[in-house]
Amino acid sequence: MAPDDPSAATSGSPRPEIDVDALAGLLDGGYAGIRDLVRTDLVAHASVLEDAERLDTDAFRERVRDIVVELAATGQPGMGFPVEYGGGGDVGASVAAFETLAFGDLSVLVKSGVQFGLFGGAILHLGTERHHDAYLPDLVAGRLLGCFAMTETGHGSNVQALGTVARYDPEAGEFVVTTTGDAARKDYIGNAARHAELAVVFAQLEAGGESRGVHALLVPLRSGGRVLPGVEIEDDGLKMGLNGVDNGRIRFDGVRVPREALLNRFADVTPDGTYVSSIDNPDRRFFTMLGTLVQGRVCVGGAGVSVAKVALTIAVKYGVRRRQFETSAGSDEQLLLDYGLHQRRLLPLLARTYALHFAQDVVRGQLHDVFSGHEDDPRARRRLESRAAATKALGTWHATRTVQECREACGGAGYLAANRFAALKADSDVFTTFEGDNHVLLQLVAKGLLTDHAGEFEDLDQLGVVRYVTGLAVETVIEKASVHKLLERVRDLLPGGDAWDQEAGLLDSEYQLAMLRYREEHMLAGLARRLKRGIDQKRDPGAVFSQVQDHVIALAHAHAERLVLEAFVDACRALPDGGDKLALKPLCDLFALSTIEADRAWFMEHGRLTVQRSKAITREVNGLCRGIRPHAVDLVDAWRVPPEVLRAGDLLG
Repeated sequence: MAPDDPSAATSGSPRPEIDVDALAGLLDGGYAGIRDLVRTDLVAHASVLEDAERLDTDAFRERVRDIVVELAATGQPGMGFPVEYGGGGDVGASVAAFETLAFGDLSVLVKSGVQFGLFGGAILHLGTERHHDAYLPDLVAGRLLGCFAMTETGHGSNVQALGTVARYDPEAGEFVVTTTGDAARKDYIGNAARHAELAVVFAQLEAGGESRGVHALLVPLRSGGRVLPGVEIEDDGLKMGLNGVDNGRIRFDGVRVPREALLNRFADVTPDGTYVSSIDNPDRRFFTMLGTLVQGRVCVGGAGVSVAKVALTIAVKYGVRRRQFETSAGSDEQLLLDYGLHQRRLLPLLARTYALHFAQDVVRGQLHDVFSGHEDDPRARRRLESRAAATKALGTWHATRTVQECREACGGAGYLAANRFAALKADSDVFTTFEGDNHVLLQLVAKGLLTDHAGEFEDLDQLGVVRYVTGLAVETVIEKASVHKLLERVRDLLPGGDAWDQEAGLLDSEYQLAMLRYREEHMLAGLARRLKRGIDQKRDPGAVFSQVQDHVIALAHAHAERLVLEAFVDACRALPDGGDKLALKPLCDLFALSTIEADRAWFMEHGRLTVQRSKAITREVNGLCRGIRPHAVDLVDAWRVPPEVLRAGDLLG
């Protein structure tokens, strides 16, 4: 029990204890050491949270840069790089470090992510030994700062249509990099406006008189702090948040780089201009290259969960300090978190945060297995890419929603810049659109579900998906979505077989899982039918896909929530009976039932909930909130967010 929880004095009966240290150890898992190292670094640099408002933009950017370089000296940002280049050789540890760094200033987080995740990750995964030897030691040590120049003013998510061109000149043995117009300028590029000396530039490669698609090259931007000839850099200026990151626009006017500047793990150009690649299909080659960069999505999703943890830590602790209104004449005013509505606002979000934590554990583990070679085959990579997209979307949307709800739950005090919410809201909002716009990512998820991650997966654009699905017997897709078997399973879990209005079974994890699986697979079958019907009516495949996009996103969202619940249930089942399980099972139930409750209209429309059972779920959610309320402070304390980075003195005293 937290010693500073005023609710302890007003509780009518002693509440069950939670071993906060044991729960924290469970949550930190095998990466407790690296997480504690990051927490120590966060405390040492906690003053940067005030610097964001105290310093002007230029000074704050320099402060953030200095912190990133200092962090490099600790070794934690480079944990994912090979040991021979100064790294730790542990991809999972690097993601865990990034997740924990998100407790602190998010400009530091993003600048570190650009440097070590995007810039460094591209060189590591797209380059070969010549690039690794030349750049990784200085990059990992923070001596060489760079940027990741993919996005263009006119091309964000549609990377295959980038306008920058890299044309090979065989006589000079050089690539000539050119920005073909304003739409092709590199834009919103972190580290570009001030600090990057070298850029990983994604461009349309032209060799032997033919366009070879998008490839990545290393292009110097500065030398001794001066922008090089042929390179034009413009500052993007103030942003909604993250103003410690120097985002900029880059244009290239015939900039020449040697042939060896091409990051050539998957394709190369010989001195005479011959294009060679081990992957013949250009679409598969493109998606293979991009697939190596999936770590960024995994990291951003985890950072979103950490942001939610910070917001909830503040709001829950405020809720057990702030009093409002007497419950009866002459009584003390009641603590906010003792009100049922306040519990309803915060505790389902707390449960969802725990659920997403365990889902993040799964995707981090998959990433580690793929990139360390334990399970590195094309199908495993496709599963990883889909899962990373799904959890990134849910995690970052959850962060945005949670910060807003927690800010409101703290009233006017939460609106003060002196407290953390203003910075959290401004700095984390962009998480929903960088490393992939969430709606685009969910379309990627649905694409994989429709094609069952077939070998043709990488080759299919939206029109290809329509043709692929309708080229199958639609019953094949529907059979995969075995809704009837699931329906029978759900009925078996309830007393009376078909008695859907019985309350028993609501806390059965099998029932909860079956409900979410039924929703997902019913949506999958329905989407396949809609696609086939459109094609049978001789309509344009593009128009067909456009008109079912609402269904596509709903399916992907349902799939993602099912994955999250499975991860939470598996984590609970893996625990021995005892304190940790007693603490987590009610949270798992609250996440599952509040998820069903939030989409009760769908379940009722499709005959899976009666009015009576829907009301029973609401009663159970309310009961779970009341039961979790005495544990709330302990549950947020188990996240071990350093008090120094909460920056909520006016709220928490």
